[in-house]
Amino acid sequence: MKEVAEELDTLNKIVFASKNQGKVQEIRAMLADISISLLSLNDYPGIPEIVEDGKSFLENALIKARTIAEATGEIVLADDSGLEVDALGGAPGIYSARYAGHDADDELNIRRLLDDLKDVPLKRRGAVFRCVLVLYPVADGRFETFEGRWEGRIADTPVGRGGFGYDPVFFLPDWGVTVAELSPEAKNRISHRAQAIAKLKEKLRKAI
Repeated sequence: MKEVAEELDTLNKIVFASKNQGKVQEIRAMLADISISLLSLNDYPGIPEIVEDGKSFLENALIKARTIAEATGEIVLADDSGLEVDALGGAPGIYSARYAGHDADDELNIRRLLDDLKDVPLKRRGAVFRCVLVLYPVADGRFETFEGRWEGRIADTPVGRGGFGYDPVFFLPDWGVTVAELSPEAKNRISHRAQAIAKLKEKLRKAI
């Protein structure tokens, strides 16, 4: 980790390097008690598409953060996150958003995941959601990282209408529900992204 210091002293705005409205809304809600304005790539329509060709969540988050910081001149927060399923050797992993193809939506990705697990019993469907955040001030390439992980297992069928991505099939044994059945407030307290954001907020509170 590279330390970030003086750029944060006057921090009042962060650009979140994503157009994913689900993620943007979650991050904005989690940072609501911090006096920072959160923008997203939806506020920068001229930004070119980012090529995420890293080999890990950290590499992809750093690619996004660096690209957007250089393009906007702003302090950037980038997220790379995904689902790792034990029985699939950690897949879909960094390919979670495009597991069923580059143009796939959540429904197609879930369908492929369930197809790949059709012969796997529930007790062997352990999985984890992982999140890596990169906070990237533009000055000289220094950055900090914050990580979170959320354990569960993959359900047989989608249940629930909340959230996005793989939430309808990510079952939480301790809660007896899928993530898509949680309220947004509950999810934003316990998710992998919430864990990473909590660490980020601790850093920001010390800086501003």
